[in-house]
Amino acid sequence: MIKVSSLCRNYAAFRAVDNVTFEVERGEVVGLLGHNGAGKTTVMKMLTGFLQPSSGSVVIDNMEISDHRYEVQKQIGYLPENCPLYTAMSVIDYLDWMADLKGIANQEKMQHLAAAIDATELQQLAYQQISTLSRGMRQRVGVAQAILNRPKVLILDEPTNGLDPGQIELMRLLIRQAASWSTVILSTHILQEVEAVCDRVLIMRGGQLAVDAPLDALHSSGQLVLNAHGAADTIITLLESLELVASVESSTAESYLVSVDPGREDEAARMIVKTLVDNGVDVSRISLQRDRLESLFRQDQES
Repeated sequence: MIKVSSLCRNYAAFRAVDNVTFEVERGEVVGLLGHNGAGKTTVMKMLTGFLQPSSGSVVIDNMEISDHRYEVQKQIGYLPENCPLYTAMSVIDYLDWMADLKGIANQEKMQHLAAAIDATELQQLAYQQISTLSRGMRQRVGVAQAILNRPKVLILDEPTNGLDPGQIELMRLLIRQAASWSTVILSTHILQEVEAVCDRVLIMRGGQLAVDAPLDALHSSGQLVLNAHGAADTIITLLESLELVASVESSTAESYLVSVDPGREDEAARMIVKTLVDNGVDVSRISLQRDRLESLFRQDQES
């Protein structure tokens, strides 16, 4: 559905995006994660055709965006960062105007407007002037225009930025609903937003793509922290005899780092505790090491 190849963007001597390559399959929900200044928004603007790459290519629905800009943009729903709106218009007038810009036929317009307003729960505000709305309500209007024509690709740049907890939960629900008919890419610097709705994560760091992996794989660290009392040699021998255990390290007195098959941490933990207890070893604690996604994200923050 989306194929990004060797994408670069320069601003004079500064390279904001550096040789980024990834693909997104139809129906995926992908999180573009990274701290402010990592290059996320620049990538988003190139995906939507609002910014020309310095080099590289973006292909959406088998069309190279530089060659078929308008055709590609008809397939995209886009919520830009900071959600720019025409605040002198009412919600319904703005959405009606956006429907015309998106080429929605007059006989289908009311159906599309009603569906977008219902999905974003803007029924009570449809005839209110946008300038009178709160930040969260304006964000809903931005999402409503993005989903008006049920696009094949939905691109959301920091969709929960500035929202309160209730509004964040509604935004998550909207993203999950949209995923039933659209490929979704959302950009954020908030780890919890990726964990809440995404199937896969791309982590940007200094303009480069540092990580591209399914979310489940990144949650499976494959390492357990074990606290057990007994002879270290005996404990290590018992652990290494288990099929699911790949390696054992003694980090401190009575503390061990146990590497196991990723995705089978719970099963391995039960087996470890049973084996040690059956052999007279006192186990005080066993837990999953901080998951890899959080570790990678913190590495970005600390670098």
